[in-house]
Amino acid sequence: MNKSVIGTDTMVVSPHHLATTAGARILEQGGNAFDAAVAISACLAVVYPHMTSMGGDSFWLTYSQGENKARGYNASGRSGYRANPDAYAGKTSIPNRGIESIVTVPGMVDGWAAVHGEYGALPWGDVLAPAILYAEQGFPMTADQYENAAAHSAMLASTPETAAIYLPRAGGKPARTGERFRQAAMGRSLRRIAKQGRDAFYKGEVAQEMLSFLGKHGSLLGADDFGDHHGNWVEPITGCYRDYTLFQMPPNSQGFSGIMALQILENFDLARIPHGSYDYYHLCVEALKLSFSDRNAYLTDPAFSAVPLDRLLDKGYAAQLAASIDLARASSLQPEMLGSDTAYAAVVDKNGNAVSFIQSLYFEFGSGVVAGESGILLQNRGSFFSLDPTHVNCLQPAKRTFHTLMPAMAFKDGKPSVLYGTQGGEGQPQTQTAIFTRMVDYGMDPQTAINEPRWVWGRTWGEATQELKAEGRVDAAVLDRLAGAGHQVRKVKAFDGVMGHAHAILRDERGFLQGGADPRSDGSAIGW
Repeated sequence: MNKSVIGTDTMVVSPHHLATTAGARILEQGGNAFDAAVAISACLAVVYPHMTSMGGDSFWLTYSQGENKARGYNASGRSGYRANPDAYAGKTSIPNRGIESIVTVPGMVDGWAAVHGEYGALPWGDVLAPAILYAEQGFPMTADQYENAAAHSAMLASTPETAAIYLPRAGGKPARTGERFRQAAMGRSLRRIAKQGRDAFYKGEVAQEMLSFLGKHGSLLGADDFGDHHGNWVEPITGCYRDYTLFQMPPNSQGFSGIMALQILENFDLARIPHGSYDYYHLCVEALKLSFSDRNAYLTDPAFSAVPLDRLLDKGYAAQLAASIDLARASSLQPEMLGSDTAYAAVVDKNGNAVSFIQSLYFEFGSGVVAGESGILLQNRGSFFSLDPTHVNCLQPAKRTFHTLMPAMAFKDGKPSVLYGTQGGEGQPQTQTAIFTRMVDYGMDPQTAINEPRWVWGRTWGEATQELKAEGRVDAAVLDRLAGAGHQVRKVKAFDGVMGHAHAILRDERGFLQGGADPRSDGSAIGW
């Protein structure tokens, strides 16, 4: 298995090689990391449509060398002004597909405009040009996209506008692997956004096309919801692990769970625990379960309910939680249901600027609804709201839901040292923990850390389960011991897509940039 790509000045990683290449080309044209990140994001919305779309959300962690600080941009959408539990009278939960699952305004295009507007060097149209090219002229259908489209063909067929794009072959079949896949309608929408700016999506021609369709089909979203949408620049939340300062997005992101898990594990000397052993897997899983317990209890839109971050991120609290871990027995935590159609990418440019970002539709192909002739798939993120009025994540008007997206950065000596993240709902904090401990405690390069066998506990790909899925390369004796300790172990493929698509950039002790892309994805790393 290949090791990390190494560059002296720059590094780009993403889950699709065409998006990675688009980012690299933007850097070659004189763009900076922020320009490249927006170009990658827009390209992923085109070439990775089962995982992300302009109709979804994104979260951004940025570092500007000139400012010498980390900042975050929350580009997640809020529920419509008319969204409340009464709108779903007679239902116990919000449907997770179809028009009723479209509860929140898409935030991603606003995120592009915010990041580019604040820090971009190239013209807006130049940054969106690669995405427009791939939408209009097409790109080779990947095996991953084909498999996802085939698996969800019945759902995609239920909306004619969706079927026309994603099931173009006779008999309602998806394009085959290797065939040219075009999205002309999406190309037209991107051109309008490139010419008219972000307001084309929220107030202009693109908005009008989407809203006309939504209005005809009884959606809760209206023109005022789109027109009033805005994301937010936010201060990242921080923690510490060994010699690193950890940065994550604040709520409504689940980012604090990633910090909590690492701060719990800091109470154990992992470097003295063999990697891949029972103790390694058991400690990681148990630390993550403890962080999930608090996440499930508190995570929501902080504008509606306070999240006690001071306590949750306190090192003393982490030590208490660490002391509660039984080294011989698995604890129990009731999982809920999360989707995981997501794309993570990162960029570092020659000036030291860095962007770690992630975007999503929630489930594969989101709501399954393409909004009219816009060519844009809309997310079903809002279907995770609860209809229970006593639940912390209860549906209310103009509210952001509990969000799985969590791009990460870690600083050493005051500068970005590691950028990391992954697709995968519940799996995001788990895989982040695996990759980071492998690099920091075991000295692995990013690619090796990503390649090593992974696990995911609990909910992923829409399943509510307490299973501990482990890749088949994990030692059989270790799996047997985990099962004996009470973990509900299920062995999956050697490199299984259920583990998500992780990517990372590490600045090593020589100052070089090492990049790793997940072999479970269609991604790549480019550095020079």
